[in-house]
Amino acid sequence: MLKAKRFVPVAIASIFSFVLMTNAPAQQPNPTSAVATVEVTPSLKEAEVGQQVKLTVVAKDASGNVVKEEPSTFFAGPFDIAAADDSGNVKLFGAGEVTAGALVGGKPGFTTFKVKPATIKTVEISSIKSPIAVGTTMQLEATTRIFSGDPRTGVTMSWTSDKPSVATVDAGGVVTGIGPGTATISATAEGANGATAVTVVKSNVRGLVIEPRSTTSRTGDVVHFTAKGNPSGDFTPQWSVSGSGATIYSDGAFVAEQPGTYIINASAGNITTTASVVVTPRNAERELEVVGRAPFKEFQGAEEWIIGNYAYYSTVSDRFLVYDISDPAHPKLTDTVKVDARLVNDISTTADGKILVISREGASNRKNGIAFYDTSDPAHPKLISEYTATVTGGVHSAFVNGHYVYLTDDATGSLRVIDFADVKNPKEVARWQTENPAASMIRTKEGEEIGGRYLHDLQVKDGLAYLAYWHDGLVILDVGAGIKGGSPEHPQFVSQFRFNHNELYGNGWLAGTHSVFRDRNYLFIGDEVLPAFFDITSHKRIPVRGICH
Repeated sequence: MLKAKRFVPVAIASIFSFVLMTNAPAQQPNPTSAVATVEVTPSLKEAEVGQQVKLTVVAKDASGNVVKEEPSTFFAGPFDIAAADDSGNVKLFGAGEVTAGALVGGKPGFTTFKVKPATIKTVEISSIKSPIAVGTTMQLEATTRIFSGDPRTGVTMSWTSDKPSVATVDAGGVVTGIGPGTATISATAEGANGATAVTVVKSNVRGLVIEPRSTTSRTGDVVHFTAKGNPSGDFTPQWSVSGSGATIYSDGAFVAEQPGTYIINASAGNITTTASVVVTPRNAERELEVVGRAPFKEFQGAEEWIIGNYAYYSTVSDRFLVYDISDPAHPKLTDTVKVDARLVNDISTTADGKILVISREGASNRKNGIAFYDTSDPAHPKLISEYTATVTGGVHSAFVNGHYVYLTDDATGSLRVIDFADVKNPKEVARWQTENPAASMIRTKEGEEIGGRYLHDLQVKDGLAYLAYWHDGLVILDVGAGIKGGSPEHPQFVSQFRFNHNELYGNGWLAGTHSVFRDRNYLFIGDEVLPAFFDITSHKRIPVRGICH
């Protein structure tokens, strides 16, 4: 679920109403104001990521005369690509369509403008690690990235070879070995360049064998094929597969989305060999039976944590619920715990179930953070302590691992690590964040908050922290795995995998890397995709989209 980013209900005449994500408190029309209409004009109708757009606001009365009244609030959204400060400056963090405006005398005025994708900063070409034989063709894969590191596709690219007598390359990046030697293959896009070396050898391979020669798998399984030459040597085979329901990658990894029999081809120069794989349906379908329910109508549910015979249920409100589920057909509410928050999102316990941790957003005193509860009596949790010192801006998600809580800091978009070995006196022991060049501080009368960097969710397993970092994609940190010498007190960067959510979903969507879950050697990453503006407290269903990677 998206964090409660301080919503402002604004009625737009009688056409529609929605909730704008901004720092301002809810505004109602001022009965003493002469303002009838508000005109908002952006300094640019088409901007680029990283730029700033200035809003000019003119208020008029019912006769069309200009009213000298200053805006009480500026706003812009979706909040993950734009934010406005109290001076009407809109800072841009991502591509798409921005809706911005101002409130004058309680009357709203709106404008829209486009934010085009940033220009290409780098071109990365995947290297061919082994020589290719004369006559062999290979497809080079190139990734174009903008200044933030996010990929951008659909970019016109030009390819060249510095030695066409050794290797040629066509407009699609397909390299053909012509003669022995080494050639540099270059790609250019919007002024950015990338290059890789390709070595071509005269093949002495007289025969090829694929292993396994014949095998079976299920849809979705990955099968690794290898090609061995006779005589053996260091060469790069060219792989292909028959049919449109499967893919084989340059390293020989095969996966099928549709059942059937597939022929695998490997070639080196003019030598070709084949193998086969029979793919059967995965048959993952299962029937589910609803055993019991615990419905409620006055607020919405958020997340749940089940341990033993108890279910702890957070809500989009100022409370969390406790259910006895020893009889699954008849869940019994044992307690309703009130808290100072508008949203209790994450809820979980330690592995032994003795301590419960909740995250809080929208507290009336602006002291959000997390709270620890004693669950010695699991039916009736009792407050032990709170931690708010460095996370007063709100905590959306928290993950308990040992005596540490890894949590998301709404105000700064950073990861915080809280040590609760002394649960009555929890303390922060680490902070880590991505350094997104588009991120900047937005200052309003309500306070300061970072724009352009948002950590949404996380999981810690086997000494690795997996962070769902919204527009920064997936980030993996070493917090004790021994890969980079990290620990909970000193998280160390391991790797990052980026997405381009504007390309995935288009304009008009609030979209980013939402959640992450690891099972064995696979990571499942879920996107959250919501309308640009919505009311999280509404009981009406919100149209959403999403992809699981």
